[in-house]
Amino acid sequence: MSSITMGLMTVADVDAVHAIETACFKTPWSKKSFYDEVTQNACARYMVVREDGEAIAYAGVWFVLDEGHITNIAVRPDRRGMGYGEMVTRGMIQLAADSGMNWMTLEVRRSNTAAQNLYHKLGFIDVGYRKRYYENSEDALIMALEHLPEGHPENDPFLVAEEDD
Repeated sequence: MSSITMGLMTVADVDAVHAIETACFKTPWSKKSFYDEVTQNACARYMVVREDGEAIAYAGVWFVLDEGHITNIAVRPDRRGMGYGEMVTRGMIQLAADSGMNWMTLEVRRSNTAAQNLYHKLGFIDVGYRKRYYENSEDALIMALEHLPEGHPENDPFLVAEEDD
């Protein structure tokens, strides 16, 4: 039986996450982009689902003011249909709530009904379109999640707490 865990993405995950990205998208982000997200972008948070320590799914979000904007979600092709996409998305939603975000947004291809169905299941609603958003001129559906779960700031790994004197 394999061990499934979920946690924040680290530099050690960059190669595996980039491999997932390359397998899933026609225009993948570069390995350097993921490295920079983890090491330099203070607004970026990435969650990774690991099977026996190896990344099999990931999700990224940028926190801007009170909004969490999901940048990407992907599951290794040989692990699709097993609930890992939902798992990492739920984890990202909870992290956003724990970090003080009030709502979330994302874009998804108009043709990607499987992803849209997942997002609807998790409470996202359709709010608009971005015309010719993708490299092949396909429109993006803009979705928003207006009600996040209860946040637990003590679980925010980036929270900087002031020490009592």
